Amino acid sequence: MQAQTPQEFFSTILPQRFKPAKAAGINVVAQVNISGPEGGSWTVTIKDQKMTVTEGVDPNAELTLKMNPADFLDMVNEKLSAEKAFFTGKIQFKGNIAVALKLKDAGFL
Repeated sequence: MQAQTPQEFFSTILPQRFKPAKAAGINVVAQVNISGPEGGSWTVTIKDQKMTVTEGVDPNAELTLKMNPADFLDMVNEKLSAEKAFFTGKIQFKGNIAVALKLKDAGFL
């Protein structure tokens, strides 16, 4: 299933993609900020192999990702790898890169 908007990704697709078995040992709060009119801010919390997604900003997030909507949708629809987005400057990232890579394995990116 392809996400048409960031909202659709966070509300419908991400919960289906999440792989609890791959999230063992991951306890993180990630902030995702998508710019533009179809954008928004979402907080994704992974703890005890469970994931919750809420709209809004968590000032205590350990990871922060910022992207424009087109690049974000390309990434979550697997047209752009997270690595390529990072190395080409399409994603602004703050936090521990090792944790971010674990999130990818768990189905987050």
